[in-house]
Amino acid sequence: MEQLFMHWLAGVPPFLLYFVTAVALLVAFTVVYISLTPYHEIRLIQQGNAAAAASLAGAMLGFSLPLAHSVAQSANLADMALWGVTAAIVQLATYFVVHLLIPSISRDIPEGRVAQGVFLGAVSVTTGILNAACMTS
Repeated sequence: MEQLFMHWLAGVPPFLLYFVTAVALLVAFTVVYISLTPYHEIRLIQQGNAAAAASLAGAMLGFSLPLAHSVAQSANLADMALWGVTAAIVQLATYFVVHLLIPSISRDIPEGRVAQGVFLGAVSVTTGILNAACMTS
């Protein structure tokens, strides 16, 4: 039992290092995403805007899926962070592609049009799934 505990204890520092780095990347991505969209998702969500909640949640999930994959498959912390930055770039590009396809989305989401928010969120999650699957070691 003591050997099991020591093995677990030895794994705590790497776990914390990867976890803190992943959370920092998620926060950084979210801040950048919110700053690049023409509306402030957090303020809209505080006002009860479901479209903004769906779109931001989808972007965060779409980023977190490949980030989680990068934690699992990376050779080291720097490799994981680089794949995390790659995932962020892909998610930001996803927003801009959807915005090109549906230019009114930057007005629709602040106006609370849920269908557009859900669509953007779904495209973001779908992109994240594909992004994670394409990451290879």
